[in-house]
Amino acid sequence: MPESPRLSSSEIGVLWMTYQQKTMILTMLEYFIEQADDPEAKQIMTNLRSTMQPYVGKIESMYRAEDLPVPIGFTKEDVNKGVPKLFDNGFDIMFLRLVEEITMGMHTLNLTMSYRQDVTLLYQELTQITQKCYDDCTQFLLTKGYLPKSPYVAVQKQVEHAKGTNYLGMFNPIKGKRALNTVEIAHIHHSIESNVTGMQMIFGFAQCATYQEVSNYFHKGGELAKGLVKEMSEVFLQNDLQVPSTAGGNFTTSKIPPFSDKLMMYCVSLFCSFSLGGNSLGTAFSLRNDLPVKLSVFMKDVFEYAHDGAKIMIKHGWMEEPPQTIKH
Repeated sequence: MPESPRLSSSEIGVLWMTYQQKTMILTMLEYFIEQADDPEAKQIMTNLRSTMQPYVGKIESMYRAEDLPVPIGFTKEDVNKGVPKLFDNGFDIMFLRLVEEITMGMHTLNLTMSYRQDVTLLYQELTQITQKCYDDCTQFLLTKGYLPKSPYVAVQKQVEHAKGTNYLGMFNPIKGKRALNTVEIAHIHHSIESNVTGMQMIFGFAQCATYQEVSNYFHKGGELAKGLVKEMSEVFLQNDLQVPSTAGGNFTTSKIPPFSDKLMMYCVSLFCSFSLGGNSLGTAFSLRNDLPVKLSVFMKDVFEYAHDGAKIMIKHGWMEEPPQTIKH
């Protein structure tokens, strides 16, 4: 039998990224499961933890077989169980749903950069687990009334083709800008929805961070998310569309950190990457030219914000480097 091929450079890289993300969510689940009041929410999180845990071990085994240093990721040192609730009213499942949404995209991308059969199988299986958890979270939030759907709209009864440059949003002094189409509504709604959850998360992190520098950084990120929600909500209102809102997912008054500053900084960094990717798609699929302009400004701000976060993580020794190539 031929020897099993070595891991390629891209496989080493994507497995490293997966290890960081999986150990982060497993560590956070330890706290959220302990704090969960709703039995159904607790079951969703417990099921995910039990099915996901073995894959961390599989990645460790793959690294050891290649004589590669096993990543550190996140451990029990990064969670403080037994402290008061930092979030309430369904935030745990709202947060988990957003993390699983990020994870689905990562698994698909990682699968396209994998070649060895055991690695591709790992991502296929993780994709199924993630999709199942995402659906469980969605149905739970809909049942509890914590997840607003995108607006219902009246749609034209016949297929139309764009006529002239007015469709691209060129200002018409009589008619003004054209109405949003359903693709644009979908991306704007998604942006508002994800940033509302992100805003609640980061403001909660801000009030319990150990370092003042980190707390200030989180406050800045919360204001950034708030600005995006406000700007995109105004676009909806200008088009007579209902702005999505939820009564759930609030942060409490607790100032005792459930997670280490290192973990919270990585979590925010992950959300920044997701925001950049989501806004890029929104820009690509929005043909009314004022929308890409608005989103591009926020993308620039999010990129600069993420860069500032990386500086803080490096300063405190919290940024674990991916496996490095040897310079000959």
